[in-house]
Amino acid sequence: MKKIAENIWIFDGEAVKFYSLPYTTRMTVIALSNGDLWVHSPIKLEPALQAKVEALGRVKYIIAPNRLHHLFIEEWQQAYPEALAYGTEEVINKRNDLSFDGTLDNAMALPWEKEIDQFLVTGSRAMQECVFFHKPSSVLIVTDLIENFSTNAFPFFKRQVA
Repeated sequence: MKKIAENIWIFDGEAVKFYSLPYTTRMTVIALSNGDLWVHSPIKLEPALQAKVEALGRVKYIIAPNRLHHLFIEEWQQAYPEALAYGTEEVINKRNDLSFDGTLDNAMALPWEKEIDQFLVTGSRAMQECVFFHKPSSVLIVTDLIENFSTNAFPFFKRQVA
């Protein structure tokens, strides 16, 4: 757990395989002004992680910002059944086994909009992604539109593919 700004923390999770490449996972948690937590791209929920998150506040929103960030949504929904889940249309269609309370798009007003702006980036056949801007801290939250890997994250050939 690393605090990156007032009321914003990142949590690094385990790597997951995607086309045989090990991609690290990272979750962002924002404590809203009312004490509710906004959980972006949840990582694998372990008891130690759950205790750290619950020490920050009450999980109210679970966010799946694109169709690749869905792996751990179900376990978070089971742990926090009162939390509301939101995803892009792509992830909602991909994971029709999950229940979503709303769609991340550019038309819908969402309950966190006083503190967090959002914009759905479209136009790519590969992916649509919702990016977020935390107004009080001026922190931009992006998942796969911008990636930064250390040079030793992948062997040479896989680094070229990534």
